[in-house]
Amino acid sequence: MLQKLDIVKLEPKDILLIPDFPGAHATFLSKRFPRAAFHSVGEESLPGMDFWQFMLARKVRSIFKGGSSISLEAYRQTGRIDLPENSVDLIFSDLLIQDLPDPKHFLKECWRVLREGGLLSFSYLGPDTGKELRAIENSEKLGLKALMSPWDMHDMGDALLGERFSDPVIDMEYLYLEYESDDLLLVDARALNLIVSTLVAAQTSIDLPKKLTLELVYGHAWVIGKHLAQTQNQVAYIDPKQIQRKTISDSD
Repeated sequence: MLQKLDIVKLEPKDILLIPDFPGAHATFLSKRFPRAAFHSVGEESLPGMDFWQFMLARKVRSIFKGGSSISLEAYRQTGRIDLPENSVDLIFSDLLIQDLPDPKHFLKECWRVLREGGLLSFSYLGPDTGKELRAIENSEKLGLKALMSPWDMHDMGDALLGERFSDPVIDMEYLYLEYESDDLLLVDARALNLIVSTLVAAQTSIDLPKKLTLELVYGHAWVIGKHLAQTQNQVAYIDPKQIQRKTISDSD
């Protein structure tokens, strides 16, 4: 995702990281955009020491460069990103969308908080992720979980256009994780939310695969013409900011 940003001409003042695993994205992006303020969305499920280090790093950045700290759990509960409208220039969302029950609503929230000319950059796991586990005979014994949002790249493209994003660019690649140990495979499968727990899976007597497929979908899209008239049910709605008073001179 960082490499894909290299070709983008954007100098953001405010960047939303949703999520920021665990503070690493801000570290890399602060080198790419040294003048930007970061609004970091952290995960409360981080291990104790990692969580406190993450909180300290966010506090230090906010003191010197501005920005804010936002709870991912709060977004999951309320469906609202805790930022005002038109408040960020770049949203960087890495490996989140597949775990959201309503990704279209997430796109609506991204549109709301992005400024005119802003960019949404994202990645997520596509439907072929973990297909080796589903192919196992009696795979139900693993306690398999389906991705909440098993969107392929075409689903995402349609959704972006439907939510008024412009010029979407989407691509996909497969990565393959190979394992010498069943235990390591189960740990990764649980971390990817592909199984309920490693304990349930470890108690099974079935042969596990030696690799896992990750389908990674990448993309970005722009917010352009945000304040132009919108149409709904053949009725046009115009942002009040577009309405200007015309002054008639004496010569007219």
